[in-house]
Amino acid sequence: MIRVVFSPEIIDALDYERYHRPSPTVQRKMEALYLKSTGMPHREICRICRISKTTLAAYLKQYRDGGLEGLKILRYKGQPSRLLDHKDSLEAYFKEHLPRTTAEAQDAIEKITGIKRSPTQVRAFLKRIGMK
Repeated sequence: MIRVVFSPEIIDALDYERYHRPSPTVQRKMEALYLKSTGMPHREICRICRISKTTLAAYLKQYRDGGLEGLKILRYKGQPSRLLDHKDSLEAYFKEHLPRTTAEAQDAIEKITGIKRSPTQVRAFLKRIGMK
């Protein structure tokens, strides 16, 4: 069992953060630790927050190791874009053939790489490689 001690200031911060964080994942972490600070049994915390005992243990370890700030860290990185494999060739192409619209860039990307992306994804990719 992981033992953690909560000061009154931390309890107040957990109470506030469980409703005011932009990330629902962080809100759930704050809620679980707030319930833990009230002395609620782990079984009940897991039931209320709909998490496993392993997840609760991970939250407690994050708090023990990093404090309140440690709970705010999200370690999910997502998947890397397949377009990044073609970054250099696309960047060189677009410097020589400047696209006027996102649709034009979208068509060029599909012809060069065979990868079809939505206009929103194309805009994000172009911005990521430093193009406007």
